[in-house]
Amino acid sequence: MRKLALLLAVLAVSLTASAQFEEGKKYVGLSATGLDFNYSGKNDLKIGMEAKGGYFLFDNVMATGSFKYENNGKAPDSFSLGVGGRYYIIQNGIYLGANVEFIHADTNYNDLMPGVEVGYAFFLNRYLTVEPALYYQQSFKKHSDYSCFGLKVGFGFYF
Repeated sequence: MRKLALLLAVLAVSLTASAQFEEGKKYVGLSATGLDFNYSGKNDLKIGMEAKGGYFLFDNVMATGSFKYENNGKAPDSFSLGVGGRYYIIQNGIYLGANVEFIHADTNYNDLMPGVEVGYAFFLNRYLTVEPALYYQQSFKKHSDYSCFGLKVGFGFYF
């Protein structure tokens, strides 16, 4: 009986999620970034916050804009502005993302960093999601010191 109830709950979440990835829907998200692993260890553990907004241009295709603040341990704090997009692979919430961020740190450090991510939008109800994602950011300025990959976990609101 419990297995049947769990199956029905998963099915209901999947059906509810499919309606949220339609053309014209909007998205607002807030995530905690961190647990980064850098190639050279230039920075210690990164902890940051990212605010993101999006708009579905087509079914399953969302354009995004973001603002991020990070505390990088040894390095100065950084701020970034970015644009990107997400493609929801199937109607259950798995997505692929690509973005470009302009990063500025306190010590006159500026960098343009393209990135990719893969994540999952787990719906808690019809509108609110928990969104874990793995990401990679590539530095054009100094690959060995500033390129990183990591994990972020956030909340999203689809309306």
